Amino acid sequence: MTKLSVNINKIATLRNARGGDIPNVVKCALDIEKFGAQGITVHPRPDERHIRYQDAKDLKPVLKTEFNIEGNPVTKFVNLVLEIKPAQVTLVPDAEDAITSNAGWDTIRYKEYLQEVISEFKKYGIRTSIFVDPDEKMIQGAAETGTDRIELYTESFAEKFAHGNKEEAVAPYAKCAKLAHDLGLGVNAGHDLSLDNIAFFKKHVNFVDEVSIGHALIAEALYLGLEETVARYLKKLK
Repeated sequence: MTKLSVNINKIATLRNARGGDIPNVVKCALDIEKFGAQGITVHPRPDERHIRYQDAKDLKPVLKTEFNIEGNPVTKFVNLVLEIKPAQVTLVPDAEDAITSNAGWDTIRYKEYLQEVISEFKKYGIRTSIFVDPDEKMIQGAAETGTDRIELYTESFAEKFAHGNKEEAVAPYAKCAKLAHDLGLGVNAGHDLSLDNIAFFKKHVNFVDEVSIGHALIAEALYLGLEETVARYLKKLK
């Protein structure tokens, strides 16, 4: 069964829009765990416009499932990860002003840089994952960095799927997941996965260890409630 890690950034966005502490990020994370999710993901950005660095520190002592922290490995982020020591760190090459993640790493161009960062995290037993586009060259490059896993950036899949091009949408992901598996890498996936497309993705892409879902899941929960939404994802990921 592919594990579900819920990205709670949007819960923090809602809290920050009004100030104060409603909804409470830690309580929501604990409830999501209670509802069956196997992990919690946060992606703190330098301006802390949604998840704050303090949120990540508050979550670590209380979470019982896997804690995944995503981000661009600038100095501040690296220091946070080394302080908290989550189960997994996912390296994402997003710019400071990016609304959301919009590209994977060029693992060939940044090979040495990624090797240095990954080596540092692995000294502390932190599993590493690299956010990559569904490009076999980038998968090959990722294998040379020393990373434990890759996370396939699934925006192009979701976009083509929504336009009815399902087979075309999923084909490169199936190839890349198999290649990663053959190279000894674990496979994660995330970005724009939803209740509409997750079952098709899971059926056609083998070897996926974990999906990280945030925006769609929280939006769907506005209608279904968090508990029901998490339950539906878990059912589709079996």
